[in-house]
Amino acid sequence: MPKSKNAEETIRAFALPVVEKLGYRLWDVVYDKYGGYSEVTLYIDHPDGGAIGTEDCEKVSRAVDPLMDRYDPIEEAYTFSVSSCGSVRTLRRAEQFEAYLGRPVEVRFYRAENGAKSAAGTLIAYDNGAVTIAAADGEEKTYAAGQVAQVKTAEEEEEDEQE
Repeated sequence: MPKSKNAEETIRAFALPVVEKLGYRLWDVVYDKYGGYSEVTLYIDHPDGGAIGTEDCEKVSRAVDPLMDRYDPIEEAYTFSVSSCGSVRTLRRAEQFEAYLGRPVEVRFYRAENGAKSAAGTLIAYDNGAVTIAAADGEEKTYAAGQVAQVKTAEEEEEDEQE
């Protein structure tokens, strides 16, 4: 497999079938550089929503690590790890946004918008980086791709079931 300019996509291509064969879902591949230090993290999830434990991460790591060595997608030295994506997730791919339509999210901005560094609401739409949410007051707001630094899922509040 040739090295890609986008290491995350290269790793996703060879890791995805392995992760799925083991019974997990590959939520994301994150490649971060910190000066002279680099890190690759695979975030996994159970397709049925079950909890991911240390054993699950170890199983995926043991299966994908030899492929990291074989395909060598990153030229510099790096550390490799596998982690649960957790209950609060960063949305980065179109299919992730699609899966979370109608659910609460927090949109963080590169620069403050109307004095706020973030906005919370229900995810209504995602279009090539632009994010539309419905705020608690029902007002819809669309933020352009250039405004949005990060979108994270938010914990859904439990509704009281009093009669």
